[in-house]
Amino acid sequence: MLKKTFTVALAGNPNSGKTTIFNNLTGSRQKVGNWPGVTVEKKQGHVKQNGYDITIVDLPGTYSITAYSIEEIVARDFILDEKPDVVVAIIDASNLERNLYLATQIRELDTKVIFALNMVDVASDKGIKIDTEKITELLDVPVVKMIGNQNEGTDRLLKTIISVAESKKGIPPQSRRVRYGPEIEKAISKLETFIKKKSKDKIPYNPRWTSIKLLEDDRVVKERVLNGAGSHGTAILEKASKGRQRLFNLFNDEPEIVMTDQRYGFIAGVIREAQKTGPENRVDISRNIDKILTNRIAGIPIFIFFIWGMFQVTFTLGVYPMEWIGAGVGWVGRTASHLISPGIFQDLVVDGIISGVGGVVVFLPNIMILFLCIALFEDTGYMARAAFLMDRVMHLIGLHGKSFIPMLMGFGCNVPAIMATRTLESKKDRILTILINPLMSCSARLPVYLLLAGTFFAANAGNVIFSMYLLGIILAILIGRLFRTIFFRGEVAPFVMELPPYRAPTFKNLVIHMWDRSKVFLKKMGGIILIGSVVVWFLSSFPQDIQYSIQNRPAEYETEMKRGSETIPEVKEAWGVERMENSYIGRLGKFIAPVFAPIGIDWRGSVAILTGLVAKELVISTMGVLYAAEDGENESEALKSALKNSGMTRASALSFMVFVLIYMPCIATISTIRRETDSWKWTLFSITYSITLAWVVAFIVYQGGKILL
Repeated sequence: MLKKTFTVALAGNPNSGKTTIFNNLTGSRQKVGNWPGVTVEKKQGHVKQNGYDITIVDLPGTYSITAYSIEEIVARDFILDEKPDVVVAIIDASNLERNLYLATQIRELDTKVIFALNMVDVASDKGIKIDTEKITELLDVPVVKMIGNQNEGTDRLLKTIISVAESKKGIPPQSRRVRYGPEIEKAISKLETFIKKKSKDKIPYNPRWTSIKLLEDDRVVKERVLNGAGSHGTAILEKASKGRQRLFNLFNDEPEIVMTDQRYGFIAGVIREAQKTGPENRVDISRNIDKILTNRIAGIPIFIFFIWGMFQVTFTLGVYPMEWIGAGVGWVGRTASHLISPGIFQDLVVDGIISGVGGVVVFLPNIMILFLCIALFEDTGYMARAAFLMDRVMHLIGLHGKSFIPMLMGFGCNVPAIMATRTLESKKDRILTILINPLMSCSARLPVYLLLAGTFFAANAGNVIFSMYLLGIILAILIGRLFRTIFFRGEVAPFVMELPPYRAPTFKNLVIHMWDRSKVFLKKMGGIILIGSVVVWFLSSFPQDIQYSIQNRPAEYETEMKRGSETIPEVKEAWGVERMENSYIGRLGKFIAPVFAPIGIDWRGSVAILTGLVAKELVISTMGVLYAAEDGENESEALKSALKNSGMTRASALSFMVFVLIYMPCIATISTIRRETDSWKWTLFSITYSITLAWVVAFIVYQGGKILL
């Protein structure tokens, strides 16, 4: 059979289960990026079925396809410009009216549409029964019942997609679409005729839909009419303006508001025909759970407990696979030492690449567990509750709960978290949220905490790691309050957030979300971490013509080794330290060491912090090179042993973790701050204040720690 290919777009409201259905359809055959020219996430996957190769595109979640937000424009433009073979409108069956608003808008576009009626089990529990055959009859649209989180209906949806895509039946007739009443329909008809006469097919969109959008004063469509219709574009817009004015005079209201009312009236008619509501089959579980989890008194302590539990699990469960990977990296290092002849190349492979990259990759299990916990919060619906709970706390710094969502995302990575501030309506709120976002400890900092907390606070490592994240949140609140008072005075924007119903997450979705985020960490292993490790190794290995002091001359070491002296380990260690201190990186470390000495960080730690400016994972990679351990040891245990022998104390370890938490974020985050604020002033301010704050807080922690610890 010849392979047939076509493209399907998934559209739907936020919390309608669209992403779950996308994951059910595509599984691991996904790739994630950004839409061209914007920072809105683009997900695309593939599915093969009965000889068909189907590309599935997950459009951004929106409540409509007007031109009010970048997500709405992206979703609409893809349908209009890319012309997918089929558009699947995902509809929450338990909230039919709101979801049909977007679905009926999609029906107005010239495309083949399928309604995927998701969460029919939730609707049934609420006593809602929907006659899908009636919806099909009224709108001439295939309707597929689904329960996405149980993977029910996925096969039916695929079969319907193929059937509709292959069908020679054209676009459903206008009679099956929204009718806006005599006066508005008359205005639409006049403008449609005028466009057909003037544009001569220069406008790529359906004339009726274009007329509706012009009467709704859609700015994007107006721009495209001007660009596409040439000299007639101005005349078309003038005709539309006159039509708008006439409708305003008739209804004493903006045409877009009147048309919205008509659309909801049309939806109400569909619901009256197709939906029956009976008694609820059970008590609303989500509402009862919220009585506890969003309680004014108990809510925040419960949230803090969940976060504490997340880091306890991250450290405790991650210890075992971390040891296995560490042993594996150690075995690779030993094997490489035996296979490669002694010399500069062996040093590069063993001490540079394997020690550097291996020192970071051992923390992959912990990173994956962290992302799994975050995915669990998101998929159950608790993430929205966390933002709701933090609304009162965020008001202390002049923000609202919606700003806390990008901050929570910062636990994963600060780059997409800062991009997520685009959802904030106020420019002041966006900039303030961006400035304090790097204080939320990203996953790249976690390996540093795991290493140092596991080395110096083994019994209480989970609590120490939790305290780092808690310190970041507290500092974000305090610094945000200060910045709001000094730079961003004004009223706090009101906050309304939808609380989706609690849902049982599927194992498949959790794994997909965890893997998508963990892939970024793995990609760094073969990219920036590998390059950084090689650079650090080079700087630590050269120059090689070092003048050793008398007691540590290589010749004496060779003599001792031939004699089988028991002092060989001490001689070797002293020789290695002296060689490292006189290398390029040692000289750099000695140069900047006075700045870090008051906070208990030696020259090697200073260099690690410096390389961390590129990517925080390089802190561990640099340590892996600078504290290179004896061959034959478990990689992670060798590094822990080397740190203990280096003179680092519990106080200096705490100081180091605090400095890494607060100081300037990685280059990628700085670049994102510059792009999202569109200001070098705020970017440089972010760098300056974070480094200064990091040094001050680390100084307090170190000096206090020397007394207490």
